[in-house]
Amino acid sequence: SFAVRKLHTIAGIVITASHNPPEYNGYKVYWEDGAQVMPEIASAITEKINAIEDYSTIPTLTDENKDLVVLLGEEQDTAFIEAVKTQLIRKELVKNVGKEFKIVYTPLCGTGNVPVRRALKEVGFENVLVVKEEEMPDPNFAGIKYPNPEDQKALTRGIELAKKEGANLVIATDPDCDRVGVAVKTTTGEYAMLTGNQIGGMLTNYIIEAKKSENKLKNNEVLIKTIVTSEFGADIAKLNNLEVMNVLTGFKFIGEKIKSFEENNNEKTYLFGYEESYGYLVGTHARDKDGVVASLLISEMAAFYYSQGMSLYEGLQELYKKYGYFKEETMSLTLAGIEGLEKIQEIMSYYRNNKIESFNNKKVVEVKDYSMGIDNLPKANVLKYFLEDESWVAIRPSGTEPKLKFYIAVKGKEESECDEKVSGIKSSISEVLNTLM
Repeated sequence: SFAVRKLHTIAGIVITASHNPPEYNGYKVYWEDGAQVMPEIASAITEKINAIEDYSTIPTLTDENKDLVVLLGEEQDTAFIEAVKTQLIRKELVKNVGKEFKIVYTPLCGTGNVPVRRALKEVGFENVLVVKEEEMPDPNFAGIKYPNPEDQKALTRGIELAKKEGANLVIATDPDCDRVGVAVKTTTGEYAMLTGNQIGGMLTNYIIEAKKSENKLKNNEVLIKTIVTSEFGADIAKLNNLEVMNVLTGFKFIGEKIKSFEENNNEKTYLFGYEESYGYLVGTHARDKDGVVASLLISEMAAFYYSQGMSLYEGLQELYKKYGYFKEETMSLTLAGIEGLEKIQEIMSYYRNNKIESFNNKKVVEVKDYSMGIDNLPKANVLKYFLEDESWVAIRPSGTEPKLKFYIAVKGKEESECDEKVSGIKSSISEVLNTLM
């Protein structure tokens, strides 16, 4: 994403395992704006691939055309790291605290090992411990069944090392280093995972407050999040008089907004963009979620709280007291094969064609069907129900795996109230699914 724009190329290609099982190996294409290709270009590429009948007819690199392809090297690595480092806000704080602040990091056997460690070291984080078993590239991910930083099991070794060494923060990047998971020490001394929504909300607050302290916050800055992402960060931005934009799931839609800001003479300025699935972008050096810059800013944020005598966990609780308690949960229904695809379509049709009056005895006050092309967004197979108590439920098929996802987001005065709301909504969904399965 960074190099496409830096080198002024027409496209960039990444072959990536990410965190997915082998059968879902990824082929990512970035267009000249640095964002992943939009749906119409993706469809055209897919058509070309499907039209191939004989692999021997595919053009290959020759001496005549080899200059059309650029393979990235050290020069681009360094340019990227330098761009990432410019996103640091409280530079002196990091230099002062970085020597003692202890971080455990795992790349989960993927590509983050070199760039994340390099970026952290070059800004002043000198006390970074790496999970040895998960340090080097490994197609079997060192025995981790699902190397997804959303999954607590993937951070097992990292948390064990943190306990042993008394680390302040655990960071994990997924194997292609675009998503970041975090574990922090709680008031009991145990380590707890933060959700993508929590990390995104905290980063929103931190970036706003840090920019304010440096007199760098502009009044036209905009927070961008996806339609299935919590209102935690959005509420913080709004209460700081900043605009919030919602986009469809997929970071390319956040990248598209950044491009539109630039094309409109920067009437709006990009503050921060994120999605609940642990993807974040600070800065506009890239147009996709970036695990390197996210790791850097999460470390800066944690170091700031550390300098105030607080952990990230305590900082989160403080924000909940100020803005209200937020809780989110995702229910995933795996339905493989042709029959599974048909069942997913059947369930979506049921919700689309029947008037759903309530979830958990809370009245539905608004329904958004994004397949209609609403809110100035492209058409998407997503339904979202807004309830009378500020809760919402969204339903969409996964774009990368054979899953149907139900996103639940609630708000309350305390955690127990939110737990009850989430549990009740899950029961309402399960009742419907039991009649359809």
